[in-house]
Amino acid sequence: MSFNIVLFEPEIPNNTGNIGRLSLASGSTLHLVKPFGFELNDKRVKRAGLDYWQHLDLKIYDSITHFFEIHSDKKFAFLSAKAEKNYYEIDYEDNMFFVFGKESKGLPKSVVENNKDSLYKIPLFSEHIRSLNLANAVSIVIYDAIKSKKL
Repeated sequence: MSFNIVLFEPEIPNNTGNIGRLSLASGSTLHLVKPFGFELNDKRVKRAGLDYWQHLDLKIYDSITHFFEIHSDKKFAFLSAKAEKNYYEIDYEDNMFFVFGKESKGLPKSVVENNKDSLYKIPLFSEHIRSLNLANAVSIVIYDAIKSKKL
């Protein structure tokens, strides 16, 4: 079993490094969609990913359009605070793509509007917070997917 973690235009190197580490730990492929808010050789990416980064199954795309041209036939779950359904309603499948937006703005409006049937959120139980840290959100969803497959 494997999953695909997709980050659209990640901005914070530490988050991407942590998610890279999570990708390796969970047996997932990490897909990064440009533009990035940092350079991949940024020491903060490397520090967060420690010495695991070299073992990561990493795919890089020049744009969201480029990403969808290659993967349009795949099964997706898009994670957004704007979703109506909760992440635990996802029908997890092997090789599924879990798509997360940039830290400051989330998923692009066009992606949210065009994928409402496969749009999910992590519920928040306080009006004082808009979202979770990206690396935490990815962890919640990926390990719930793993648990659903009883690995």
